[in-house]
Amino acid sequence: MNRDKHFAIVGCGNIGQRHAKHASTFGILDAVVDSDFKKAKALAGKYNCRACSSLEELLSQNPLLDVISICTPNWLHAPQSIQCLEAGFHVLCEKPMAIHYSDAQKMVQVSHNTGKKLFIVKQNRYNPPIAFVKQLIENGSLGRLYSFHVNGFWNRPANYYTNWRGKLKTDGGTLYTQFSHFIDLIMWFFGDAVSASLLSANLAHPDIEFEDTGVIQFKMQTGIIGSFSYSVNSFEKNMEGSITLLGEKGTIKIGGQYLNELEYFRVQGIDKPDLPIGNGANQYGNYEGSMSNHDKIYENLIEALDNDNHPFLQANEGSLLIKFIEDLYKTSENRFKNSYNTENT
Repeated sequence: MNRDKHFAIVGCGNIGQRHAKHASTFGILDAVVDSDFKKAKALAGKYNCRACSSLEELLSQNPLLDVISICTPNWLHAPQSIQCLEAGFHVLCEKPMAIHYSDAQKMVQVSHNTGKKLFIVKQNRYNPPIAFVKQLIENGSLGRLYSFHVNGFWNRPANYYTNWRGKLKTDGGTLYTQFSHFIDLIMWFFGDAVSASLLSANLAHPDIEFEDTGVIQFKMQTGIIGSFSYSVNSFEKNMEGSITLLGEKGTIKIGGQYLNELEYFRVQGIDKPDLPIGNGANQYGNYEGSMSNHDKIYENLIEALDNDNHPFLQANEGSLLIKFIEDLYKTSENRFKNSYNTENT
């Protein structure tokens, strides 16, 4: 593998530190950026690279970079990605790529216009049971798929929602920040939705501006129906991340806390496999994130930079995910008191 790609990290918080680790492992980390210059200096000292207090400062130095990784709060992903693409760099953007579909569309267009690649982080695709079941679906081992049932029951305490988190204009909502990975997997496994409806409520977090609990019903273009129940109200810790598939030739449940265990497996003609143990969850102090597969992100990103046919989540695919979430949300200002219906066109 070519390990001479040069990276910069924008945003030196928890997720930026994880990116810095893997950028320096799989390539060369040249610079880190944060508006809190103390954070930038501390991370730069750890990896012996430059520290910048703004993206403008980094770009003004005409850096010899291949990729800039955007690890800032949700609302900054789109403008900063566009700024980097227009400056002539490939971009790896953390999820969600945007919190408005119009911004996601602009990101895709700028990537096309500049000829620079825009990649979106969706690390759960690399969970061992997820990758295995994706293969079973693609090769037809499950026969006709009937339905799917997804659960995401996590914990986010009140003190998680500080600064930009919990606000519509900067965070976007629970489906963007916590559970866009789950919807990505639904679309990756089962294709586009013909229709979907969302029933949601804010039950335990009076200081945030959107839902903490929801249930989505899906009808897919292939005729499969499904559901996704999600909440950040699991008591004290994350409880479950799971996908159950019911098909003509098999029933499977991927479970555990983070879609990391093959809990149930009964498939015609196939024994339950002994899958490798995946990485642990991202640890963020007073809460846990999802599976930590950012090593796989960087490994595959480097391959995709030089090979257009290497599979990796690119901008257009990511933008359709944003459209789907926005369509679910975009019905009323007081959205978590209503049930919504949307057409995925």
